[in-house]
Amino acid sequence: MKSLFNKKRLDNLPEFWRNYIAKFSEPEAIDYKNTRFVVLDTETTGFNTYRDRILCIGALSIVNNSIEVESSLEIYLEQQHFDASTVAIHGILKNEKIEHVSEQKGLEMFLSFLNNAVIIAHHAQFDISMINRALDRNGLPELKNRIIDTALLYKKTLLSTPLLPKKEVYSLDEIANKFDISTKDRHTALGDAYITAIAFLKIMNRLQDKGPVSLKSLYN
Repeated sequence: MKSLFNKKRLDNLPEFWRNYIAKFSEPEAIDYKNTRFVVLDTETTGFNTYRDRILCIGALSIVNNSIEVESSLEIYLEQQHFDASTVAIHGILKNEKIEHVSEQKGLEMFLSFLNNAVIIAHHAQFDISMINRALDRNGLPELKNRIIDTALLYKKTLLSTPLLPKKEVYSLDEIANKFDISTKDRHTALGDAYITAIAFLKIMNRLQDKGPVSLKSLYN
């Protein structure tokens, strides 16, 4: 009876969501080198996942240890809610002459790009929460993808000693500085996604120097 109810509920969801869910019936990759990753970043009106809204979604693919620059996505969403105090951070004006799409259309575009890829994000909980809140507002379930947080993954590369204890949180700027990654496009969704992608590949190189790395060990 429960499966019949779930089927009816799925049939009532939009086609783009059903197409997204269908991808998860495919076999899951075991080797991270054969896995498609999608690096995600969101620029938002603030940091309250309930009150604030997504201004822009940036995403790009990593396949076989290479960033696919030609396979990227940058979506600006129409703004019903706006906080001028955060413009100094993300630089996105409410009436800026950039093509904007509705929140639902933006989600459709993002899910069509994402499919069943493993999501990579820095401080991933925030970005995932913002996406999930947007999905909920549009009557859709939460994301099903596995997640890797580069803020947590980076800590696995560090030695912990009484003289040099690990910090609780490492910012994207700190990691970019550590790996000498340019931050000229910092605080744009696609720019931050690109910085995160480079950081992920450099972190993976360090982890591999320590020994074989399984895909499962990377997940949050």
